Amino acid sequence: MIKIKNLSKTYKMKDGAEIEALNNVNLKVDKGEIVGIIGMSGSGKSTLLRILRGVEPFDTGEIEIGDIKVTPTSDSYQNHKLKKATAIQLQRSFGLWSETAIQNVIRKLSGAKYGDEAITGLDFAYDEFGDEAMELLKLVGLDHKAEHFAPVLSGGEKQRLIMARQLAKKPDVLLLDEPATMSCPRSKQEILDAVKNINQELGVTVILVSHLPEVHNYLSQRLVLMENGSITHEGQPREIIKRFVKDMEPAEPLRDPADMGETRIKAENIERSFTLLKTGNVLNIEDVNMEIRDKEIVSLIGPSGAGKTVLLRMIAGLDTPDSGEVHFKLNGEWVDMHQPGIDRMNVRRKMGFMHQEFSLIHHATVKDQIAARLGVKNENVVWEAKQVAKELGISDKILDVLYQLTDLPENEAKTRLEQIGLAPNILDALFPSFPDTKVKEYAEPIFEALDLPMDILDRMSYELSGGQKVRTTLALVLASKPEILILDEPFGDLDPITLRMVSNSLKKINKTFNTTILMVSHHIDFIEEVTTRAVMMEDGRLVMEGDPHKLCHEFIIKCKAYYLKDLDELREQMAG
Repeated sequence: MIKIKNLSKTYKMKDGAEIEALNNVNLKVDKGEIVGIIGMSGSGKSTLLRILRGVEPFDTGEIEIGDIKVTPTSDSYQNHKLKKATAIQLQRSFGLWSETAIQNVIRKLSGAKYGDEAITGLDFAYDEFGDEAMELLKLVGLDHKAEHFAPVLSGGEKQRLIMARQLAKKPDVLLLDEPATMSCPRSKQEILDAVKNINQELGVTVILVSHLPEVHNYLSQRLVLMENGSITHEGQPREIIKRFVKDMEPAEPLRDPADMGETRIKAENIERSFTLLKTGNVLNIEDVNMEIRDKEIVSLIGPSGAGKTVLLRMIAGLDTPDSGEVHFKLNGEWVDMHQPGIDRMNVRRKMGFMHQEFSLIHHATVKDQIAARLGVKNENVVWEAKQVAKELGISDKILDVLYQLTDLPENEAKTRLEQIGLAPNILDALFPSFPDTKVKEYAEPIFEALDLPMDILDRMSYELSGGQKVRTTLALVLASKPEILILDEPFGDLDPITLRMVSNSLKKINKTFNTTILMVSHHIDFIEEVTTRAVMMEDGRLVMEGDPHKLCHEFIIKCKAYYLKDLDELREQMAG
């Protein structure tokens, strides 16, 4: 069915450097087979998928899919045939029409037949394609959501709707690049089952890229290991998984649970309602009461849409509840996180927030980015910013509101500034970068705890590996030695080897600097390995808390996450 022969690909960078993405790759895939590909970030997995899709040129070798044969010198006709035979789904791709689920599939069916899915009226198309569209929705488990508005579907439902649209093209091969990696276990199970149905009911050949061993254990019939652009091993999933993780560093022990301090954060009677057009209230956060002790590592777990991120942002003072209060203890006094002013600025200076959509500045050195971060979080920043604000005629309350923006993702901060009629450079004026001479002094203990070499300071972000980028972003957040670290699912798409490095780094930070950590994660292994206490959230309510292992087991049962049922056995085999 699929034959890849001697495939090689080298990327040429603007500065003249060359990166060998694929080196003499050879692979055969039988018709109707599900073949998984596993490997660390940068091993060439996604590049291989893009070449198979026909959207990425390659240097040497050839690809055969059925009677289609493509080489580096093939004409556009052969490349078009390759694109027609394949469909690809990317992890974060949500290109959907603002219409119902069934209308989205009907448009794709119409486009596949007539060459244009942007038709102005759908009435006639229902007659021709309605039954087929419903069959495709049934195949991915979305027939009960056929008349639901696509933009308000959950992330996992959107991914399955994308799959239905891809199947409307009637591909021979479905290419999946990290499907459901960022989803909760419930959504992930639904997506994986949809892939199984597609393979079994339609006989579609599937090539699945994922770094999650449990996904391959559940779905892949054969597994391929890629390292540095080459296929090094292939065979039964459990054999290859064991080989993949054989050099993973051992887990750092957690600190003694008896070593926790007094209550540091209190959320009391928090309530907030969200309303979405066409659906009414979709989330009501009600009666949330929660305490975080000093030096704890606490995980919020729960299905997608439970309200976890919203609660984190309210605890951090980034969003305001409809009712209720959040207090942080600072120098023995409780500070209200929803009352603007200098006290809240002093709490925020001691807090770091890492968002799910974290990113480094592509063409900036790590040193410059740490200097900017220290300018925002250094020990004198509140006093210094207050002097500048006084000269500019900015009140303490407005200064605090502006300081709040430094903890938001860049795009969100810019949007809020535009809404109040201010240019982004106001933040640079109030919170200028730290002197270069001081950066190394602040960075050294953090880099040591994160196992990062100091020479990374002088490197550009794009020169770092995937694991280095994550730990460097952590270093930015931690450079000012925050007492409280809040993490909103920033590590969901890491391979297990890199994730172990990150989890060990967090435990070292917790023990070395007594940092209190509150985080959201959907990664069960990570939660159990890093957390001292877990809290479960469902439909806007806190429903359970306690030992992370017990809560994760309960969560797996609630989610009906069958792909995780052999997790303990898989861990033992990986460790052995």
